[in-house]
Amino acid sequence: MNRNILRLVCAIIYLAMGHAHAQTINPILIEVDAGREMGLFSKSPVVQRAILLKSAVPSDTALLFYRGWSGIANIKTENDWQRNLNYLRNNVDLFSQAGISLVVMDCPSDENSVAPGNTPIGCNDDYRSSIKHADDVRKIIAVLKEKYGMKKIFVMGHSYGTISSKWLGKNLGNEIQGSIHSASMTHANTRMRAYGYSVESFDMTAIKAPVLNIHHGDDQCVHTPYATVVAYSKNNLITVKGGEGTGDVCGGTHLHSMGGREELSSKAIIQWIKTGQVQTTIGE
Repeated sequence: MNRNILRLVCAIIYLAMGHAHAQTINPILIEVDAGREMGLFSKSPVVQRAILLKSAVPSDTALLFYRGWSGIANIKTENDWQRNLNYLRNNVDLFSQAGISLVVMDCPSDENSVAPGNTPIGCNDDYRSSIKHADDVRKIIAVLKEKYGMKKIFVMGHSYGTISSKWLGKNLGNEIQGSIHSASMTHANTRMRAYGYSVESFDMTAIKAPVLNIHHGDDQCVHTPYATVVAYSKNNLITVKGGEGTGDVCGGTHLHSMGGREELSSKAIIQWIKTGQVQTTIGE
């Protein structure tokens, strides 16, 4: 009986501490003018939005994150950050304590429409592979550097978000310190080839800054086969093993999204950002 009471008290304290810490997260909405207009009859400026989660310790490092399918964050307020962080969302504290500020990235307002069924309208490969995309991101990076003192910029994409992380890695060159590609999409969506076609033959050697690939060895999503990533990785691949896969094999609770290995994956990413060291296998 006493042991059960002790466990209950510990659980309550743990939950209370987690809730208290969650209150310390102060997301900051960043909005910049993209320098162009949208609309046929009534013109309005195009806005590029992002949400900054400043680290709890002094930081000069920012990780710009692009979510998986639909690939569009649809940011309206600073409170839209959690639903757009995929498997990083429950490990924000790890990044914060490591001095890494997370930045949730959106598509610009002229590219961020989503139809029923989580089907994106816009922000496809044509945009993500363009210099326009890189220029839009440069405007966010400028704010991070000038207003928030960020000096080291990394870009990360998960699943369909890797279309952005790969092309930005190429088009931003040495303007960033590195790019991270999680569950990389390498096979286009067969129903919507505009989404994924540009990376089926993407040249990873065109990315100048350091690259990290992280992928579950048993990823069953048809668009993100592990074997393809192994073939082009060169001592820069973290292979995730074990965990639990439930629901859609391309979804947020399956091995595709590091199901059951979210914390280990986050720690391995942090280690690479901080030290450049690749933990080749995790979760065994």
